[in-house]
Amino acid sequence: MFRESDARALILARVAGEKPERTPARAAMEYALLPREYRRAGVLSLEERQRLFEDRLRDYDAGVHRATLPSVSATIGQLLAARGARRVAVPGDFPAALLPPGFDFLPGDGLSAQDLDGLDGAVSGCAAAIAISGSLVLQSAAWQGPRMLSLVPDYLLCLVRAEQIVETVPEAFGLLAATSSLPTTFISGPSATADIEMTRIRGVHGPRVLDVVLVSGEDRI
Repeated sequence: MFRESDARALILARVAGEKPERTPARAAMEYALLPREYRRAGVLSLEERQRLFEDRLRDYDAGVHRATLPSVSATIGQLLAARGARRVAVPGDFPAALLPPGFDFLPGDGLSAQDLDGLDGAVSGCAAAIAISGSLVLQSAAWQGPRMLSLVPDYLLCLVRAEQIVETVPEAFGLLAATSSLPTTFISGPSATADIEMTRIRGVHGPRVLDVVLVSGEDRI
């Protein structure tokens, strides 16, 4: 924790044109001094966060589907069938009980980028979801597998538990503080970009097609 005298000394050194030694302690102090006048906490209820998150996802052309724990497997099966996805990568620790029968699910943890590119898609969980930006946050952690699992396949189906949805970006960073050193991917809708002629192309930096299943209810996965 920095002291007021430390902050004063830093400001005076800058005024004098001095360049103090860059140490971890000084970097932490400078970070603590940054102004934070933006909104850092949410005010919406859980249902309001879900509705805002859904609205943002649909605006990004992502598919959004609600489910309860008993209907998750059937919902995943319906979506995969509708997308023509039969050979699908999943994280090695993804619960088998949530995966529908009739599909070829391959543990994605040991697959190469070339292997993943040859599949029809991937199913994954997430670390958090941000309502205000419509973003999924994925890490190399439970139910999510390696980073390329969500980036290489052309189609991604992501499972989001209702309690994982926060309202603001600062809340998400607070939620991820303990795992901030893990590879982290923010996904806001299907991957797309546009060139100077404003020609929109999908699938450049990640999945071209995105489905999100929001799991709500009193049951917990």
